[in-house]
Amino acid sequence: MVKIKKLIIACDGESASGKSTAAKLVSNKYKLLLINSGLLYRYCSKLVLTNKPKNLLAFLKKRFSNITYKSISNKNLHSEEISNHVAVLAKNKKVREIVNKFQLKIIKENNKICVEGRDIASKILSKKPKYDVAFYFKCNLKVASYRRWLDLKKTISLDDVKKSLRRRTNLDKKRKNSPLIKVRDAILIRTDKLNKQEVLSKMSKAIDKVIRS
Repeated sequence: MVKIKKLIIACDGESASGKSTAAKLVSNKYKLLLINSGLLYRYCSKLVLTNKPKNLLAFLKKRFSNITYKSISNKNLHSEEISNHVAVLAKNKKVREIVNKFQLKIIKENNKICVEGRDIASKILSKKPKYDVAFYFKCNLKVASYRRWLDLKKTISLDDVKKSLRRRTNLDKKRKNSPLIKVRDAILIRTDKLNKQEVLSKMSKAIDKVIRS
């Protein structure tokens, strides 16, 4: 493999579309720092649900001023309660500014990075720094719901999971601030039609093309 000095990858997609798994696969293969934007918003929701702060923004600013991404990534943030709460919290423009500032600081300190979320190519990595490759993930709702249901260890009904995913994706696409969109040059990855190895292969072809150019 060619030695990489700089590689910035954006991975956007709908809830349970397989983007987290795919982002991990390419990050491991190309030795990239992986940032999961969704985890940051889930962390916000966890803090709010637990502490019920009177001043939301001041509370979140303080928490994000003295925490590392690694410590956030080690927390268990994938409950259905958090999933339902974060869909609404992520619409808040001021909350997004706090999370974006935290993300951009990490991104600007790393030339080899993969960032996964819902507004990465369209907002976070749209310029300075700009992504080298962008991917957009989609998955049939039935398949996505089943996968998330297994992730939640069948603790709630499959039907409730499906309703939650449909609601989250609709909120993400219709929100006023940084809605979920596929940028023009993003490469579409359908994880309901490709297995993990096929996803990695398709992504690798696009990444290798950029590395060699």
